[in-house]
Amino acid sequence: MNQRLKSLLLVIGMSAVFAGGVQAKDEPKKAASAPVAAAAAAAAAPAAPAAAEKAVLLDINSATQKELAELPKIGEARSAAIIKGRPYKGKDELLSKKILTEDVYNGIKDSIIAKQKPAAKKK
Repeated sequence: MNQRLKSLLLVIGMSAVFAGGVQAKDEPKKAASAPVAAAAAAAAAPAAPAAAEKAVLLDINSATQKELAELPKIGEARSAAIIKGRPYKGKDELLSKKILTEDVYNGIKDSIIAKQKPAAKKK
């Protein structure tokens, strides 16, 4: 074979490999897309926990007693105390107002938030 023909066959072969057209006989056709799917899943994975984390934050200024009671180590009595102490400027007020002990607060602080009501507009 002359050099020009070898080069042409090499280019065609490389194009087929990059396009996913050449595979081993025993290898299934779907295998070529597996690395692409794995890469896409890996790229999407870091975003999912962040979105899930934000979705599970419970607002201590508006949550029901039942929702608060479902938090670890809270129960009915503590959830009633949280509601009685409202409104909170920040979730750390659960400690400063002595509504929760430090160990109980540390167990739920990553699951709660104290949202503020928007100020009323003056006319």
